[in-house]
Amino acid sequence: MITGTIKNKIDQIWNTFWSGGVSNPVSVIEQITYLLYAKRLDELHTAKEKQSNLLGESIHSPIFEPQQSELRWSRFKDFDLERNFSVFRDQVFPFIKSLNGRAGSAYTRFMKDSVFIIPNLALLDEVTSMIDAIPILDNAIKRSSLTINRVHQ
Repeated sequence: MITGTIKNKIDQIWNTFWSGGVSNPVSVIEQITYLLYAKRLDELHTAKEKQSNLLGESIHSPIFEPQQSELRWSRFKDFDLERNFSVFRDQVFPFIKSLNGRAGSAYTRFMKDSVFIIPNLALLDEVTSMIDAIPILDNAIKRSSLTINRVHQ
């Protein structure tokens, strides 16, 4: 169970979605999940980069190819509002949706009806900043990263 500071931050994100026009609880949970997923993918790739640099080897099973650097959370979150919104909507979200794109896999079946519904760039910018402040390595969130690792391999 998430308690304390992280719960308060999630509640603030929830309220931001509500006041930004996304009030369906399932939709809010989905959108928060996509953003957390994007952040976690970048953190996993960064860990792979550090390991490959330490060992002097190339990255084994990279999440992002070099030409996909702007899809990384650490990059797109700092773009200007319009670019941030268009990159997430048109590139990051489709990338997440098709990750491990084997036709018929459980992941692709689960994600096939996924929709990015954050209605405007100001809301995306605000919730991105709020999510960026959440320590994703918390144990409750870390457990979900096991799924991310399995999906990517």
